[in-house]
This record gives sequence, C-alpha cells and structure tokens, in this order.
Amino acid sequence: MAAILIENLRKSYGRTVALDGIDLSVPEGSITGLLGPNGAGKTTVVRILATLLRAGSGRAEVLGVDVAAHPRRVRRLIGLTGQYAAVDELLTGMENLVLIGRLFRMRAAEARRRAPELLEAFELTEAAGRLVRTYSGGMRRRLDLAASLMTQPRVIFLDEPTTGLDPRSRRALWEVIERLPRDGTTVLLTTQYLEEADRLAGAITIVDRGRDIAHGTPDEIKELAGGARAQVVLADRADAERAARILRRHGDGPPGIHDDSVIVPVAGGYAVIPGILRDLDAAGVRVSDLSLRRPSLDDAFLALTGHTTSTGEEQGHARLGDAQEARAER
Repeated sequence: MAAILIENLRKSYGRTVALDGIDLSVPEGSITGLLGPNGAGKTTVVRILATLLRAGSGRAEVLGVDVAAHPRRVRRLIGLTGQYAAVDELLTGMENLVLIGRLFRMRAAEARRRAPELLEAFELTEAAGRLVRTYSGGMRRRLDLAASLMTQPRVIFLDEPTTGLDPRSRRALWEVIERLPRDGTTVLLTTQYLEEADRLAGAITIVDRGRDIAHGTPDEIKELAGGARAQVVLADRADAERAARILRRHGDGPPGIHDDSVIVPVAGGYAVIPGILRDLDAAGVRVSDLSLRRPSLDDAFLALTGHTTSTGEEQGHARLGDAQEARAER
C-alpha cells in the first residue's frame, strides 16, 4: 500500500492556480523528495496532506485514509515539520517535547519517557535543560523534528527542513532524516536542493507551476537534464576544432565549443576521462583543465521548463498564494 497517494489534486486562490492536477505515490518506509522552485506548489501539497488546507478537487490519502473525509484519523498518523522551527524559545528542549506530547494527549509519564529518547537520538541531551533561545539554528531544527516524532508517526512531512542552515548543520540534519525509514517512518521531503534529494530520497517528483513534470530516481532526474558532461579547457583556443573531433568519439552526443572550452555529454562518467586525456595528448592538444560536470537542479529545470528554479515570477506567485491562503483560513 502506498503511504501517500495523490491523484489529480487541484487548488486555486481566485485566479491563481496553486495546484493544477498533481499525481504522487509514495511507498511505505521510503523517503520521497518533492522538488520545485518557490511557488511551485510544494507547500500547498503538504498542507493538504496534513489536513491544514482543503483541496479544490482530486484525491489525497495517507495510509489509505482520505484526508478530506477523515482529517482527525489522518492527524493521528502523521507528523509535520515546517519551513521554520516551531519551538517555544522560553522553554527548555525537554519542556518543549513534553509539552508537545501532552498536547497530543500523551500521558505525562509517557511524554517524560519519550522526550529523553528523542533528545539523545538528535544529539541534544546536553542541551536538554537549556532554554531554546540559546540554541543555534541547527539545534532548533533538530528539536523541531524531534517534536514532530513525539507520537511516533507512521508518515512525516518535512517542508524544506534545512532552509537557512549552514552546511554543517544541514549535514547533521540529513543524518537524522536518513534514519527515519529504518524506524518505519515514511518521509515526504520538500526541497529546492537537488543535492539534498540526491542524498536522502530514493525517488523524486519535480513540480513546477502546480504540475508534476518529472518522476524518477535522482540519477534519472539528472539524465533528464542531459546527464554528465566532460569539459576540456584548452591552453590554446585554436585547438578547439581538433579537440571537438576527439571528444565526439568519447561522447554521448555532439560536442559544443564555448570560447576556450569544449563540452560533450558522456554516458560513462569518470571512466571516459583517461581515454579523452590520452587521445588529446596523442593529437598534441594542450589542456589546461579537464572536469566532469554533473547537472544541477537548475540544469534539470532549465531542460524541463526553460527557466531556472528561483525566478521572480515564481516567488511572486508564492507570496500571492500565501496571502490568499491566509485570508481563506481566517
């Protein structure tokens, strides 16, 4: 059974279309990444699945339970971590977790037993008695994630959980997220970072302007952007045509010449590099640099949609959608 199932999900705010028929299926015990620029519809999907927002039409289920028909049942099954840490700065780390447990109607003794387990798992034991206002950004994010796991949810939604974190804190949070499926928790992760989904997710869905435009593993998504490319920087720009003829033999497509560089798509990864160097040397072509470049998230979006991941138009749609959604909820 799919832990999360979405079919033809739609949502609009007046004339602004937030979701335009998204489909998504997430297997139990997996991490699936939902990628897209600001305003693509990622957070709207999460809010609908978390019963915080009603869809305009379509079907959404969590562990076989319809989110619109049975929202209370769904809430017992899920956890949610939003884009910003929702913790009380005037309480300690331990007090925050116990409070969350009690709000979910856990018995006091059970909440006090569960909280230290999570603090240890998230490497916050030494800070358990400190006020959260003294925590770093990474510590707050880990505490926020721990709070969402107090009730041991079977499905958890992580909405851009590493936004604003420094690289060290981001990697620490990645290690925590990677462990969740081992404990039986299914994860839906929204992010703008392909490197994050590449590290964590077994499958990726890319959304843009309210539509799902690509599905696959991280490697399959990269291939949609044209796969890896070998780039040769020449010592002498006059050798470009000769270098291009050589790279054509090793490439998986026609080479392109850009100033003093020749770039060619390759299917063999790093295995093709020695052969390229050998043939260039034999032809007397001097090389300043040779690298293998893998496509980024912007490359994938550019190949699929013709624009990058963070255009002003997309950010404007995000702000408009958020404002209209807030008014609708009031």
